[in-house]
Amino acid sequence: MRNFIRFLLRYHLFFLFLFLETISFYLLVNYNHHHRQTFLNSSGRFAAGVLQISSTFSDYFSLKRANEELSRENAFLRSQLPSPEHFEADQPFGPGQAPATLNYLFRPARVINNSVNKHHNYLTINRGESHGIEAGMGVISARGLVGVVRHTSKGYATVISLLNTQLKISAKLRETDHFGSLEWDARSYQHVLLNEIPAHAPVAVGDAVVTSGYSSIFPENILIGTIEDFELNQGEGFYVIRVKLSIDFKNLTHVEVVEKIDREEINELEKLTEND
Repeated sequence: MRNFIRFLLRYHLFFLFLFLETISFYLLVNYNHHHRQTFLNSSGRFAAGVLQISSTFSDYFSLKRANEELSRENAFLRSQLPSPEHFEADQPFGPGQAPATLNYLFRPARVINNSVNKHHNYLTINRGESHGIEAGMGVISARGLVGVVRHTSKGYATVISLLNTQLKISAKLRETDHFGSLEWDARSYQHVLLNEIPAHAPVAVGDAVVTSGYSSIFPENILIGTIEDFELNQGEGFYVIRVKLSIDFKNLTHVEVVEKIDREEINELEKLTEND
């Protein structure tokens, strides 16, 4: 307290000057029309500038929440899209109408761990058994195919990345529907190989490669990437196609877990056929 009094006594002239300046400014603005308008205009511009800066910072720090909301919205909208297999030739649907039963559910999730430099790369997502996630479910993003759920805990799950030499995906050329087997050769995190496309199939650089739909994991026509180059294996009569991935696995934050509603029924039926 004593130090504070000493401070006031030492700088009392400066504080008196500020006090008198404040009173003078107040009298000038309130009793002079021109100065009052100038002050109001200047203060308005200053306040607008401060609000703009504040809004910019607020938008930046809310990006995480906005991304999560967009991810949930994308998953919801995907769930509302009717699968082509629902439409039958003798069952007409009017504009905007969709079948009552949908084949796939999409659950949003966030990537909390990821690797791209190993032979067996995995991701970890912040959704698990308590969110309806099970092993064997597909994982995609807004840009394309990501991988397949491997293990789950109550609140988390690990995902076999497309950049894993143990994972093979049934894929096709979107233009012609010729399908083959997609796998990673562990050379580049930006590329995978599409094999078993027959030599008579028309192949061109830039053509899209998508999921075939010939499994109970992924819907048909999920983008994987585009053809960057290819060569014909003369001895086997099949192309070896190098595919540039549509996803940058080094910049992957939000994904969606895909559940095929009738997956168990399909798997049980196929097991019975295999055991015949």
